Amino acid sequence: MSSHREAPEISKDPVADSTDVYAFVSPDRPNTVTLITNYIPLQGPAGGPNFYEFGDDVLYEIHIDNDGDARPDITYQFRFTTKVRNPNTFLYNTGPITTLDDADWNRRQFYSVTKAVEGHEPRVLASRVPCPPCNIGPRSTPDFAGLANAATVKLPSGERVYAGQRAEGFYVDLGSIFDLGALRPFQNLHLLPLPAALGVNATAQLNVHTIAIQVPITDLTRNGRRPDDPADTKATIGVYASASRQKVLIRDDDADRGTGPFTQVSRLGNPLFNEVIVPMVLKDRWNAEEPADDKMFADFVRRPELAALLPVLYPGVFPNLAALDADRADLVAVLLTGIPAGLIPGFQSFTGTRLADLLRLNVAIPPSGSPSVFGLLGGDLAGFPNGRRVFDDVVAIELRAIAGATYPLVNGSFTPDAAASAVDDGVGPGDVGMPYLDRFPYLGLPHSGFDVPSAA
Repeated sequence: MSSHREAPEISKDPVADSTDVYAFVSPDRPNTVTLITNYIPLQGPAGGPNFYEFGDDVLYEIHIDNDGDARPDITYQFRFTTKVRNPNTFLYNTGPITTLDDADWNRRQFYSVTKAVEGHEPRVLASRVPCPPCNIGPRSTPDFAGLANAATVKLPSGERVYAGQRAEGFYVDLGSIFDLGALRPFQNLHLLPLPAALGVNATAQLNVHTIAIQVPITDLTRNGRRPDDPADTKATIGVYASASRQKVLIRDDDADRGTGPFTQVSRLGNPLFNEVIVPMVLKDRWNAEEPADDKMFADFVRRPELAALLPVLYPGVFPNLAALDADRADLVAVLLTGIPAGLIPGFQSFTGTRLADLLRLNVAIPPSGSPSVFGLLGGDLAGFPNGRRVFDDVVAIELRAIAGATYPLVNGSFTPDAAASAVDDGVGPGDVGMPYLDRFPYLGLPHSGFDVPSAA
C-alpha cells in the first residue's frame, strides 16, 4: 500500500474568491475613504449567453478594524438577488438595454447593503439597489457609461455604492512571473538568458465584478473623528474582504440551495499574500481563518520562499540578499503589523503587535498631488502599503520589498542589492487597457464583449 498522501485541493470558487482589495482616501472627496473588492477574476468580455454575475448564495463582506485587535469593528455586508423576467428565453436581453429597468433586460441583479457595528444590531442601509448589466456590446448596451452611472448610488446614510462589472485594474505579467520568475526586463540576467523585453499585462482585456463603497472617514475611525495628524494612533484602520457560503448545500431537481450558518470560504487583505506567501497546501486553511489568527502563517512572512529563490533564479544579481540569514522583520511590519512610527519620516501604519494580514490605511495622510505608482517606495506616503490605490504597482513594490529594499528600515547596516530597487515585471498603469477614472468607483468601464474577441 502506498504511503503517498494527496495534497488538499485548492478551491477554485471565482464567484466567492476576492481577487483584489483597495482602500484609499478618496482623491475627489478627501473626507471619505473608498473601499473596493473584486470578484470573478479573468472575465473574458465576450461571456454570453450566460454573462457573469454575483452569487445569490454568497455573503460578500468588507471588514474594518479600527482598534488594532485584527477583528472587525465595522462590516459592510452585500447580498445579491437575481430576477429573471422571461423564463422561456435563453437570452440575457432581447433588445437594447437603455435603462436599469429596461423591459428588454431579462436577467437583472439587485443587492442589499447592511452595516454591522460591533456591539450593535446590524442595520440595513439599502435594499434592492440595482446592478448594471455586463457590457455586452454597442447594440445591447449602447450607453454602458450611462448605465454604470445610474448604478452608482448615494445611500441615505451617506455612503456611495456600486456593484457590477468593471475593467480589471490590476496589472501583472502572469506569464513571466510564474515561468520561474522570468521577468522580461531582466531576462538577460536569468538562468536561461533571453533578450530583455517589455512586460505583457495578462489582464489587459479582462473584466472583474466590483463591489465599491465610499464611506465618510468619521464613520470608520475609533473615535468618530477625522484625524489630521498621521502620528495619531487612531488614524490607522485595517481592511480586509471576505466571502462566505452556507455550510450545507442541498441539491434538488429545481435548483441547488444552501442552508445553515454562513462559513468563510475566501478572504483577502494585502495583495498577493495568499498567492506568493502562503504554501499551496495551506491556502484553503488560510482562506477559512480570520486575520486575528494569522500568527500561524507568520513564519512564511519572516522567511519568504521567493526571497530565497531570487538569488538562484538570477545568479550573481542578489548577493546581499543571498547572504541575508535573518527573519524579515521589515516584511512582518509591512504585511502583518503595520509600519511603526519612526521608520519612515511622517508616516506610520502600526496597529499593534497582533499579527494579521490587513490592508492598513492611515486616513490622516491626504491624497498625493503627485502620486507615484511605487507608493511608499517611491516616496509617496499615500500609496501602498499605506492602503492601496487602483493604480499602485503592487507587484513591483512587493517584489522590491522581498528583494531587500525595505530591510534597511529595521537594520540600517544592510545594503540592498542594486537590483532590489529596480526589479519589476515591466508593466504599469498604462497597460490596463481601459483608463482609470478620477472619481468613484475609479476602476475603468468594462471591456465590451463585442470589441474583445473571446479567448475560448
